[in-house]
Amino acid sequence: MKSMGEMLLRREAFAEIVMGNTALVRAMVVAGTQVVTAYPGSPTPEIATAILSIPADRRPFYFEFSTNEKVATEVAYGASVNGHLATVFFKSVGLNVAADTFVQLSLMNLMGGLVVVLGDDPGANSSQNEQDNRHYAQLAYTPVIEPADPAEVYSFYIEAARLSRQLRMPVILRLTTHVCHAKQKVRFPAWQPPAQVDRTPRFDVGNGPYIPLPFSVPELKQRALGRLEAVRGQAVACGLHRFVDHGNRQRGVIAWGLPFLSLLDALGDVQPKPDILKLGIVYPLDHGQIAAFLDEHQEVLVLEELDDLLEKEIKAKAYDLGLRTKIVGKLDAGDWIGEYTADKVKGILHKLWPDLVPAPPEIALNVAVPDRPPQMCPGCGHRSAFHAIKQALAADDITVADIGCHTLGYLPPYELGQLLMCMGASPGIGAGMSLFNTNRRVLVFMGDSTFYHAGLPGTINALHNRHNLTMIVMENGTTAMTGHQDHAGSGRNINGPAPKLPIRKILEGLGVEAIFETDTYQQRQLTDLVRKAMAVEGFSVVIARHPCMLKFTREARRKPGFEPRRVDIDQETCERIHACVAVFGCPTFTRLPDGQIEINPDLCIGDGSCIQTCPTQAITKPAKTGA
Repeated sequence: MKSMGEMLLRREAFAEIVMGNTALVRAMVVAGTQVVTAYPGSPTPEIATAILSIPADRRPFYFEFSTNEKVATEVAYGASVNGHLATVFFKSVGLNVAADTFVQLSLMNLMGGLVVVLGDDPGANSSQNEQDNRHYAQLAYTPVIEPADPAEVYSFYIEAARLSRQLRMPVILRLTTHVCHAKQKVRFPAWQPPAQVDRTPRFDVGNGPYIPLPFSVPELKQRALGRLEAVRGQAVACGLHRFVDHGNRQRGVIAWGLPFLSLLDALGDVQPKPDILKLGIVYPLDHGQIAAFLDEHQEVLVLEELDDLLEKEIKAKAYDLGLRTKIVGKLDAGDWIGEYTADKVKGILHKLWPDLVPAPPEIALNVAVPDRPPQMCPGCGHRSAFHAIKQALAADDITVADIGCHTLGYLPPYELGQLLMCMGASPGIGAGMSLFNTNRRVLVFMGDSTFYHAGLPGTINALHNRHNLTMIVMENGTTAMTGHQDHAGSGRNINGPAPKLPIRKILEGLGVEAIFETDTYQQRQLTDLVRKAMAVEGFSVVIARHPCMLKFTREARRKPGFEPRRVDIDQETCERIHACVAVFGCPTFTRLPDGQIEINPDLCIGDGSCIQTCPTQAITKPAKTGA
């Protein structure tokens, strides 16, 4: 079997079962993309995995993980105005970070073209919200193309790149979690790489203006609106819309993306099936084709995941045209929330057309399923940190969380981090909590990757305005939450060695005077340092450092002579106080019905961080398992 990298560069036609994220990379290759930038975040990390499967010396485009989504967008924009087809990708909330730059892209002449790949997350599978980024598209006058499956991810990216280059404007390829991660057998056409890649810099101020001053904005905005109309006019010619004719002129459905596939599943053997107009370009809408569909049907359902953007526009256009079609969209509050899976769509169809679609069956669980809360990995340095830090806090101290693996500290048994907003927000929130606060100390958490991503402004603000709070930087040397991508403190990037930017030196350069640091496995020392830091008047920092143990053990297993280790329980010494379970909370420990504690040998990595947490010293030192 050929490797993923070899598959992505194959020249002859072939068919392969791939994820949507993988199909996207093949499309990047075929479309002649020259620059790709990103910041990691689900559901898009597998795009980078596929890119990195191509050996660097054979990769047909430049790729980087940028410091954050805004910078990634700016690097891609710079490449585009220099004449190179560029792509930037990130998750849904990443567009909030990139927004300052993104909303102005449509005003510019993007000579090389720029495709913005968004990983939206209906259902909030891995996000703090399920925001609908089509709102941003309307705000920024940027077209949105939305595929439904991996095959369409491939073909729609090709079309997005073509439109972007032709009209010199940004184009959004909006993916959702199911589309990113769905697998399908995709038939890829043959591809012939160019004999010579033209990377000639083509930036010319004559293609501008590239400085949007107030006097030039009306003209630039008018040009952006004209480009949107050009996309609307090309909607039919692009071939991205599809009419599924069931010969039913009474009922019709307008759908796109995942809801279209769920609609097909939900209809099943239903007869007569409604006609379906599947959209590919969801902004701007092709009013002509939609109006014709409405005019041909007595009743039309707009099957729209998340917000009712298209429903409102379609109803407004129908009113303007004097159409008498009954148009139905959101039926109740539940239709605004979550992914439109087949069961959910079947429920919507039943509410609207109970004579046509039976109610989805209720699935009764006969077995009680215990709760399975998310857990930090065995040996995680964050667990040791939380165990130690909690002992330094008073009951009424305020703790502010940030985005990362350490967000799980909010859960029992640690219960640290009472507020959470977005990446890098903890110093600012903590600063606000510290105002007029003479009795309750404020402690904020931040991961090292987040520190580089968005943590510096809040840190500088705390210093500049003399806020009284302590920041714990949870340093594990990687962007662990999204798949162990390197960051500015790792000493390397995806292309090889890179300058390492130590957090302590950055803090010292900013003027932070009270800096403490230790390994998180040194729990007593960490407890003591947190107490000292919180006694400082003003801004103080504790760097709580330990490698990500999931990454560390994976790398260790690849080395010759590796032998797994694990701790054990001396049952004669154990007094069944259960601090290992109830206070330290490592998932390696299993509490049996009789109160005895066992070690799960499949989970324990033998790191030994738990030994110091046992009041009776019943946990033995790590030993080789002989496995």
